[in-house]
Amino acid sequence: MNLTHIDENGNATMVDVSLKEPTHRTALAEGKIELGEKVMAALQSNKLPKGNVLNTAIVAGIQAVKKTSDLIPMCHPLLVQNVEITFEFENTTLKCFCSVAASAKTGFEMEALVGVSTALLTVYDMLKAIDKSMEITGIKLLKKTGCKSSYRE
Repeated sequence: MNLTHIDENGNATMVDVSLKEPTHRTALAEGKIELGEKVMAALQSNKLPKGNVLNTAIVAGIQAVKKTSDLIPMCHPLLVQNVEITFEFENTTLKCFCSVAASAKTGFEMEALVGVSTALLTVYDMLKAIDKSMEITGIKLLKKTGCKSSYRE
């Protein structure tokens, strides 16, 4: 196995992408937060003391995508050209999806995963006064395109 973030001496290193040509790349990640019935009803009513939870989570997720290289040490700073954060309700589960796209020399899977994570953490933060037993689960990469290591779950 070739560990790309380790040099020949076992030290951490950033992958050199300087000679690669940019390609159109996309990534899609998903995560879930398990809400109780009371929390789900409050969220769907959109009448919460802290305001519109989902809109705030969308903004937080977008901000996080743009800051991924500040959070994950070996991530390259990337010029993000499109981010979409969406939500789906499923019984007492709120699903979050984050898609990221741009022309770049490296992929956006970490950005999509950070976007989903931050959006869900924002939902938790804004609803925890109602119920702290919410659980964030299932954060995963669903798809990545535009590179040699394209992926689809």
